[in-house]
Amino acid sequence: MSDTGLAIGLDALEARVAEDLRTVSYPDAAWVPERHAPDGSPVLDVLIIGGGQGGLAVAHALKRARIERVRIVDRSPEGFEGPWLTYARMPTLRSPKEVNGPDLDIPSLAFRSWFVAQHGGAAWEDLNKIAKEDWAAYLLWLRRVLEIPIENEVSAERITPAQDGDLIRVDLVGLRSGIREQVLARKIVIATGIETPGKWWTPPEISGLDRRFWSHASENIDFAKLRGRRVAVLGAGASAFDNAATALEAGAARVSICCRREDLQRVQPFKWLSFPGFLGHFSDLDDAWRWRFMNHLLSLREAFPKETWERVAKHDNFELLTGVPWLSCAITGDQVEIATPKGKLEADFLIVGTGFAIDLAARPEFSDIAVSAATWRDRYSPPAGEKNPRLESFPYLDPTYAFQERDAGTAGWLRNVRLFTYGATLSFGPSGSSINAMKFAVPRLVSGIVRDLMLEDVEQHWESLKAYDLPEFLLPDEEGKVAPQQAVIGRTA
Repeated sequence: MSDTGLAIGLDALEARVAEDLRTVSYPDAAWVPERHAPDGSPVLDVLIIGGGQGGLAVAHALKRARIERVRIVDRSPEGFEGPWLTYARMPTLRSPKEVNGPDLDIPSLAFRSWFVAQHGGAAWEDLNKIAKEDWAAYLLWLRRVLEIPIENEVSAERITPAQDGDLIRVDLVGLRSGIREQVLARKIVIATGIETPGKWWTPPEISGLDRRFWSHASENIDFAKLRGRRVAVLGAGASAFDNAATALEAGAARVSICCRREDLQRVQPFKWLSFPGFLGHFSDLDDAWRWRFMNHLLSLREAFPKETWERVAKHDNFELLTGVPWLSCAITGDQVEIATPKGKLEADFLIVGTGFAIDLAARPEFSDIAVSAATWRDRYSPPAGEKNPRLESFPYLDPTYAFQERDAGTAGWLRNVRLFTYGATLSFGPSGSSINAMKFAVPRLVSGIVRDLMLEDVEQHWESLKAYDLPEFLLPDEEGKVAPQQAVIGRTA
């Protein structure tokens, strides 16, 4: 598609998508034998928990691998999967507009094709970065054009081994309907972005305060109520600055960003790592190298883009206070007094932008996993100069994103549960919650599922091969008696 061409419209683009999908459809035979529970009900091949960009991309890849019995659930309403229309308070994505993600290298499915089809090549050339609303709309379009069925407002409450063999049982509940059900699946993919496994972290000096006076940046904040008020933001990452900018734009009287470091992180190390060697093969490094790289990268934190800085810096009532950790917070009357090494700061409302802490046990749906899954603390002891307690709690995943047992022979079912979230970062680098790495990460994960299903069903495939007797052509005396039929691989009568 030429960037200088006219907008062809989505109907024409969708016709091209259909042709491209037909072109890459080989082989297209169904091949995974069906399984049934003891009560005769069918068992899912894969249950995907999370219908945002990660779950959508995994479902796309599974469909291309001809894995059919797949179910996708997401606790959010349709269109609100992921952060884009909720707590993402930046105007645009931070990734470059050229990034490929859930299209999985099919050009007609790329965001660029979707955008140009509607607005033309000149508009693409003029585009700086992708508006978050456009990205959310693009994901909905992918869902429709790929015919990915996602069940919205359905929550996974618990993931646990079933009594029968290696199957996984998941308790689901409809958040609107209240309907509860238990489903059995051979494989589980947890694709819930940055939000699991763990919790949004709030320092103890803030968490005990009356909730009228503070919110975490991940929460629903009524910014209109901050008009005319003094707001203090803790944290110096992109999310903290985006929330500060939103408060300023809502008419806050003053917004102060406080960070404990003396200098802002202005170098973006994640731009450095955006090359195929790192994104595609970081997980092939040994533990020492993986720890060393991620300890450095996650200690630096992720710098925010120039546009984010300009968004706050243009306001006269914005101030940046560096080298100012919050030592204590106390409510006095209708305000909060914040003690810092550089004096007292007064504010009417606090926004906490301190990020996310990995903690398997913090989420009830992970309770059975947390008991037995290995973490990096269990598998690797870094040298003295590289110790980092924050990293020790990350899950220690196998080469296909599956959990591993902490103690051999105690929880073999974990190999059937794959984690495609921020929690995969230490094992794989940017992956489960990264658009940039998706084209490398999703094929690795799905290849692991395809491999597992093949190996687990090898005896059935052997019997199917021995029973396979479809002739390529008929002999003269057979005409009218037998007609060749389309083969269904891997299934026996």
